[in-house]
Amino acid sequence: MDISTLPRRILIVLLSFGMAMTAAAQAADPVAKVNGTVIPQSRLDAMLKGATAQGQPDSPELRNRVRDELITREVLLQEATKKGIDKTPDVVNQIDFQRQSLIIQAFLADHVRTNPVADDVLRKEYDTAKASAGAKEYKARHILVKEEAEAKQIVAQLKKGGNFEKIAAEKSEDAGSKGRGGDLDWASPARYVKPFGDALVKLKKGQFTDPAVQTQFGWHIIRLDDERATKLPPFEDVKGNIQQQMQQQVVQKLIADLRAKAKIE
Repeated sequence: MDISTLPRRILIVLLSFGMAMTAAAQAADPVAKVNGTVIPQSRLDAMLKGATAQGQPDSPELRNRVRDELITREVLLQEATKKGIDKTPDVVNQIDFQRQSLIIQAFLADHVRTNPVADDVLRKEYDTAKASAGAKEYKARHILVKEEAEAKQIVAQLKKGGNFEKIAAEKSEDAGSKGRGGDLDWASPARYVKPFGDALVKLKKGQFTDPAVQTQFGWHIIRLDDERATKLPPFEDVKGNIQQQMQQQVVQKLIADLRAKAKIE
């Protein structure tokens, strides 16, 4: 949550309209002067940080491009200010909104930094997820339709030797899997809604559900293609992802607590 990773449009707006700088910062190693107005080195550094965070290598060429851009912005800013553009209601509102966004991001980043998630908590979360995954994972296909009558017709087709993959491609309502013949790849039963997962684990390899299984999404004809022992990545490989998820939980709790305490009318 480093504020340097804020969307580039936010940084551009803030930089374009000039953030308040101290006299000392302005005087130290200025990038350039435009009609007597100093462009401080800190502004170039901020834009470089954003560019390198997006994958651009730091180089003399990049620094020159950023310097030229800052000069162009300052020229345009000065002319816009002469015309009073900075005082128009729409621009004032946008500046205020972007300022608000930057302060909020910095505040949340500081909260995450000062409230780190301990390694033992991350490990516990990993162990919980590992336990919920179960001992086996299953490779399945399904055909999803809206009406039970249609599901019954498809089951009858399959019993007569119909091609599961072809029927899935033609009739399934699941846009995410129909192009793959209904293939859902490997997954734990816990990944699916309960009626689906419960039906899946009762199947034998090559068998499909008869009758179809109803969930809130519709009627599923599920076929089990294979099963294997659950394979999970080691803790160290996913620690960073778990940390990000739990940091987000820290932020959400902070927001909920602050809203609960606020007097909202």
